[in-house]
Amino acid sequence: MLDINFIRENPELIADGARKKRISFDVKALLKTDDKRRALLRDVESKRSIQNAYSEKISQANSIDKAAFIKEMQELKGTLSSLEAELKEVTKEWQTLMLSVPNIPDISVPEGESDANNKEVRAWGEIKKFSFKPKDHIALMEALDIVDIKKGAEISGFRGYVLKGDGALLNFALWHFVMDTLLPKGFQFMMVPSLLRRETLFGTGYLPQGEEDLYKTQDGDYLAGTGEVAAMGYFMDKVFEKKDLPAKVLAFSPCFRREAGSYGKDVRGIFRVHEFFKLEQVVLGVAEHDVSVSLHEELTANSEEIMVKLNIPYRVVINCGGDLGLGQVKKYDIEAWEPSKGAYKETHSSSYFHDFQTRRLNIRYKDNDGKIKFAHSLNNTAIATPRTLISIIENYQEKDGSITIPEILRSYMGSRNRITKSQ
Repeated sequence: MLDINFIRENPELIADGARKKRISFDVKALLKTDDKRRALLRDVESKRSIQNAYSEKISQANSIDKAAFIKEMQELKGTLSSLEAELKEVTKEWQTLMLSVPNIPDISVPEGESDANNKEVRAWGEIKKFSFKPKDHIALMEALDIVDIKKGAEISGFRGYVLKGDGALLNFALWHFVMDTLLPKGFQFMMVPSLLRRETLFGTGYLPQGEEDLYKTQDGDYLAGTGEVAAMGYFMDKVFEKKDLPAKVLAFSPCFRREAGSYGKDVRGIFRVHEFFKLEQVVLGVAEHDVSVSLHEELTANSEEIMVKLNIPYRVVINCGGDLGLGQVKKYDIEAWEPSKGAYKETHSSSYFHDFQTRRLNIRYKDNDGKIKFAHSLNNTAIATPRTLISIIENYQEKDGSITIPEILRSYMGSRNRITKSQ
C-alpha cells in the first residue's frame, strides 16, 4: 500500500507505474473516491462538533429551550447517521482501491510484457559438454528409484510426487547446507506456518490479485505459497529500534500453489508442483532507498553463493515491468542451467518492496530523532525444493545413469560421492 498523500501528489507516476507493470488501475477513480471520502469526513466531523455543542447547550438550557434544542439535535442526529453510513460505504470502496494501487517500479526495471522480456544481468559457470545425450531429471530419478511420480499422482493428484531414498536425503542435504551457509550471516531461523489468515496475505500483497493461485480452506483461511508471508506476519504491528535493523530471517515452510494459468507448462517432472518446500530470506530495513538497493544486492549474492558452491551454471535476470508483482519495486530471478532442455530455468527470486508491505502490516521503527517510520521489506529464495534437485540431478549425471553428489553436499550424505541404484 502506498501513502494516499504521495498518490495525490504524483498521480502521473502511479499511472505510469501501473502501465509499466501491465496492471489495470484507474488512479483518477481512486482520487475521485478519496475526494468524496474527505468531503464526507469533513461533513461528519462538522456535524459531530455541532452535536457536541447541542449537548452542552441542553445541559445549561431552561425547560423551554431544552425541548427546542433536543428536537434540533434529533434532526441533526438523523442527518449525521445518514452521512456516517455513506462515509462507511465510501471508505470501503476507497480501501479496496488503495489495496489495488501498484508500487512504482525502479527506473532500472526494463519495459516488457512477460518473463520472455526479462534481461540477463550476468551469468556464471561453465556449461558442461557431455560425451552422451543427457537425460532429463525424471528419467534419471526414476531409473535410480529416488522419485515416484505415478504414486505421487495417485496419492495427491496431478503434479504429485514422492521423493524416496537418496532423493529425499539429497533434499534434506540441500536444506542443511543452505542453513549452514546463511545462518552465520546474521539470519534468525524460523519455521513458520503455511496455514494463514486472510489478513497476512493482504498485508504482503498476495491478495486480492493473487487469489486464484492460492489454496483456500473451508474456514476461509489460505495455504501460503511462500514463507515470506508468515515471516512478515510475525512482525505485524511491531515497532523496531533503528539499531535493530536490518532484521534478517531465514524462514522454512511447506508451500502450496495451484499454478493457475500454467496449464500445459512444465507438466513433466518435479519443476512445477503444487506442494514444495522453501527456505526464504526475509529482511526488514530502514526506509532508505539506497539501503534497500544494497540489501537487495546482498540477498541476491547470498543465493548466487549457494549456486556457486553447488557448482551449477546459472544466470541472473532483471525482471521486466510486466513480470513484477503488485508490490515489487525491483526483482531478480536466478535461473539454473538444465542440460535436458538446453536452457536456463528459474530457481530463485529476489525482490524489494520499499514500505509497500510494511504499511499494510504496520511494521515500523523509531528513527534516531524519535520519529516513527515504516520499515522497508525484502525477500529472496534461499532454496526451493524439489526444484533445485533438478539442477543437481541433470548437471551431475554420469553416462551410466548415476549422479555425482556435489562436493559441498557430501558431508550431509554420509561422505558418499555418488548416487547409484544399488544404494
